[in-house]
Amino acid sequence: MTYFRKILQFAIPYKRFAILNIICNIFYAIFSTLSFIALIPVIQVLFDKTRRVAIKPVWDGTFAELKDYGSDYFNYYITERVNEDEVGALMLICGLVVLLFFLKNLFGYLSSFFLTFLRNGVLRDLRDAMYHKILGLQIAYFSEKKKGDTISRITADVNEVQNSFLSILELIVREPLTIIFTVIAMLTMSVELTVFVFVFLPISGFIISVIGKQLKKKSNLAQEENGHFLTIVEETLSSLKIIKGFNAEEKFYARFQESTNRLKNILNSLVNRQNLASPTSEFLGIFVIVIILWYGGHMVLVEGTLNPETFIAFMALAYNILTPAKQISKASYSIKKGNAAAERILSILETEPTIIDQPNAEEKESFEEKIEIENINFKYEDENVLKNFSINVPKGNTVALVGQSGSGKSTIANLITRFYDVNEGFIKIDGKDIRDIKKKSLRNLMGLVTQDSILFNDTVRNNIALGKTDATEEEIIEALKIANAWEFVKDLPKQLETNIGDSGNKLSGGQKQRLSIARAVLKNPPIMILDEATSALDTESEKLVQKALENMMRNRTSIVIAHRLSTIQNADNIIVMQKGEIVEQGRHAELLAKDGTYRKLVEMQSFE
Repeated sequence: MTYFRKILQFAIPYKRFAILNIICNIFYAIFSTLSFIALIPVIQVLFDKTRRVAIKPVWDGTFAELKDYGSDYFNYYITERVNEDEVGALMLICGLVVLLFFLKNLFGYLSSFFLTFLRNGVLRDLRDAMYHKILGLQIAYFSEKKKGDTISRITADVNEVQNSFLSILELIVREPLTIIFTVIAMLTMSVELTVFVFVFLPISGFIISVIGKQLKKKSNLAQEENGHFLTIVEETLSSLKIIKGFNAEEKFYARFQESTNRLKNILNSLVNRQNLASPTSEFLGIFVIVIILWYGGHMVLVEGTLNPETFIAFMALAYNILTPAKQISKASYSIKKGNAAAERILSILETEPTIIDQPNAEEKESFEEKIEIENINFKYEDENVLKNFSINVPKGNTVALVGQSGSGKSTIANLITRFYDVNEGFIKIDGKDIRDIKKKSLRNLMGLVTQDSILFNDTVRNNIALGKTDATEEEIIEALKIANAWEFVKDLPKQLETNIGDSGNKLSGGQKQRLSIARAVLKNPPIMILDEATSALDTESEKLVQKALENMMRNRTSIVIAHRLSTIQNADNIIVMQKGEIVEQGRHAELLAKDGTYRKLVEMQSFE
């Protein structure tokens, strides 16, 4: 219940609906009990003429006599009606019973009506909180997680918590109150018989608890397997070309079947255990009813200590306990499943981000002088990816980073944008450590174009205006022209309003990359970071993209991570990297003249 109590904090904004639900449940429990109690005087007056009261009773003012006074007065009222018109009296009594059952069901509906707003409000707020947390967590967190598992937590687990929400509110309000009011009524009829009944209830409760002992464990396994299953689906959809190209359909289908078979077996065990709760509780309830019949019948027929009409109403009340008792047993299972789901949700919500703004972090509106990288060391896991790395990038200069794969080039881009923090050393902008600048302010100074053109299943306009949502159509078209992208966008069916498909798959690689460049151009940042922006393009597309990059980098400070010579030969400074360290640096002609690592890279065309 620890995790579930934390989730219940999300219900605080909807407490008015919880209060209304509780009030309606109180009335539901009251009318549920009264509807059965009303049967006693009905039976007494209609079928036992000796119980008719001809003289109007008088209350002596003591609380102890209140019950007898209320019963006698009701009998007197019914007797008067019977004496006047027996059929009319019967209709009156039947109408009273119908009214009580109507009020019971009305308040039952109203309690569910108010609970709906609470449940769906919590469902929305939980999803909003999880998505907001996902956006705020560092990129490193998700490099260790399966996407499918995260999707499972924000969908299936949140739904499970929502369903459990209904169960717990019924568990703590409606059903217990129904049982309490019913037991009070039973005690007023016969203390001895009520005590006898409750000797058997703890035995029933123990048996039911044994059935559900491992439910939370099974539920955890089901939710974890559901996450694995969604991961396979996500990987399949995003990698369908490769799967088909390597004829790996059967292999992936086998993996999928393994997961769904495991999920089937876990769910079979889980659902069968849960389904066992209802018939078990009902059988045990009927068993208790039979014992009441035997013991209460003995009191009526042999001992004569209980009236037959009271015993009939007592039996009805005893059966009235069965439904809420059964609901409580089902709710307890649901809560165990919900608690397992809540644990998985809270593992995300309670994760503290490691890339955060310092308490004294400042806003930085402009870039004036230079970027300094001083003696930084960085590692993703155990081994350093960068070692004592230092460079200066003066304002307006273009600095290129080259080297073989794994030399640490892209890591520099991740550190400057503060997707990761350095382990040692400093990265400064205009002399200020980037950790002392607010993340949003820092990233406002930068434009990013990556090797993979990350586009969204949306229109051209919305993809381009991602960093500047208030951009005019003229500004967007100008950015597209600078990026050499307007030439194909103007020919699209709806131009700027054309949807480009999932990940922009309706466009070619070169077109997607030029849209990515246009997005960065429109943002118009003073610092541009290009992470292998042309490495995945064919020669013709590369020329168009290269022209777009030159347009974009004009009068800007640029850090270019490159594989292709054409991107960097005009750079002010070329940094040659090897295993996280700088081995050479200088302009293109100077490095060729040195006849060192850079020249070998050029000759091998390993970055072309």
